[in-house]
Amino acid sequence: MKKIIIALGIAALCLAACKQAKQPEYVPLQPDLTVLLYPQGQAVDAGIVENGQQITLGPGEDNGLRGPEVVNPNGNIANIGDSARVDIYFPKNPNGLCIVNCPGGGYQIVSSINEGMCAAEWLTSQGVTVCSVNYRLPNFHRTVPLTDVQNAFRYCRAHAQEWGISKIGVMGYSAGGHLAATASTLYADDITRPDFSVLIYPVIDLTTLSITHVGTRHGLLGEIPSEDLVDLYSPQKQVTPETPETFIALSAYDNVVPPVNSFMYFQALQAHNVPCQMHIYPIGGHGWGFYHEPYHPDGLQQYREVFYTDLARFLQDQLPKAE
Repeated sequence: MKKIIIALGIAALCLAACKQAKQPEYVPLQPDLTVLLYPQGQAVDAGIVENGQQITLGPGEDNGLRGPEVVNPNGNIANIGDSARVDIYFPKNPNGLCIVNCPGGGYQIVSSINEGMCAAEWLTSQGVTVCSVNYRLPNFHRTVPLTDVQNAFRYCRAHAQEWGISKIGVMGYSAGGHLAATASTLYADDITRPDFSVLIYPVIDLTTLSITHVGTRHGLLGEIPSEDLVDLYSPQKQVTPETPETFIALSAYDNVVPPVNSFMYFQALQAHNVPCQMHIYPIGGHGWGFYHEPYHPDGLQQYREVFYTDLARFLQDQLPKAE
């Protein structure tokens, strides 16, 4: 019940912001199901148990964050600790695909509306089941976001038959794109390995300060990380032939996350013969996500539908082929 109240509170904040700006009222799509990843909190090394069966693993590290979440009018959530959870959205006409969705926010916040609820609204319209992760923010505990995403995969795999799911991919934006790329390269086993990957204006390289997004790097690894850690969490250095097929989308003039991040990952995928595609739009900048006009200025403008068409085609290609 507490998590449902949080979701409704986010929707109310968004609606109030729209009224204040004299924009059309917009109520984000609400999840059909919200599940706490750690029902006993971070202090207990336990995950989700259903019908006496262990479904997910425990939290591992405690990120040290306490107290209630902080939500701003844009739906960005800070101070996520014990409240780490997944929001599940079921499409009316499921096509067998599921996406574990990782909103961005520089590992400082989770962009729960633009890259969470609004993403789920579009994806479910395409027949995709969505598991959007309100992951724990690292607070210099680097393992916790990936732990949460991997537990989201475990939860979805456990329910795949029930939900009619045949393939589960990962999707992320900016720092969430870094998290999705990390999930695609540092997976623990076949259960946590994504079947495909969608990266939207992702942060990739953490090795070079002039290339990386410094806030993302510091938020995850701290200000003076070791060279080994920086390499480990630079996904282009971790690509193998087993890395999942990948779709990358970005804008040419992104002044927040330099496009070379995407290029580096694309080149690594090519070098290992991993199927991949990259779509570069001439406008948009950074953070265009799925929250757009008339509710919010749309940086993609006329390329919005191009992006939707490109992504829909990629998702269609992920559907099981008829024999």
